[in-house]
Amino acid sequence: MLSVMRKGITKYNLIRDKDKIAVGVSGGKDSVTLLKLLAEYKRFSPEKFDLIAISVDLNFADSKTDFTPIKVLCDELGVEYFIEKTDIGQIVFDVRKESNPCALCSKMRKGALNNLAKAQGCNKVALGHHADDLIDTMMLSLLYEGRLSTFAPKSYLDKMDLTLIRPMVMIKEVDVLAYSKTLPVVKSCCPANKHTKREYVKTLISKIGDDIPNVRDMMFTALTHPERYNLFDKFERDAEIL
Repeated sequence: MLSVMRKGITKYNLIRDKDKIAVGVSGGKDSVTLLKLLAEYKRFSPEKFDLIAISVDLNFADSKTDFTPIKVLCDELGVEYFIEKTDIGQIVFDVRKESNPCALCSKMRKGALNNLAKAQGCNKVALGHHADDLIDTMMLSLLYEGRLSTFAPKSYLDKMDLTLIRPMVMIKEVDVLAYSKTLPVVKSCCPANKHTKREYVKTLISKIGDDIPNVRDMMFTALTHPERYNLFDKFERDAEIL
């Protein structure tokens, strides 16, 4: 896990000396795994950087998230931990009554995370997206937006002067799942959990995998090897030259 993560960090130049990185920790398997891996990586990393952890408390009306296990883990790892309390859950589900709650919730949650990271003097925010998320996001964009697009391993937010990094972008979800069983994962209290478009896409790709077992490997290769890219904008450029 550390070897694969280090490969991604090196390939995409995700971490530099004197970085102060805030890890966004929802409490789920992906974010808790990222926190643990970065804390371990920090011990032998050639780059000297500081690390903090931030959880955004969405404050759902009918259920509260207990972040105590994350606090205990952070104490064990020697990572300073912050909880940003919000009313995002109630705004999304009770006030706005969003038919597509994930989009608004994600936007508000990232805003709260980034604001606190900035207030704590961080220049980077690390998110727990892995290789399967990269693929799922592409499929969501293709099927629901008619776009060929996915997230980047590193992106700069000029308005916030923050850089988002995804150190686990080369790690498979199956490995994250196995590793996270040794960590204190906090159960999601979101009413929409497991009932989203993203879950539908994951199920769809799994069904394709019944006939094409290496489908995720092929999709990841297509996304991360630009020399294999061959779409219409390339044809239009060639037409202008020819």
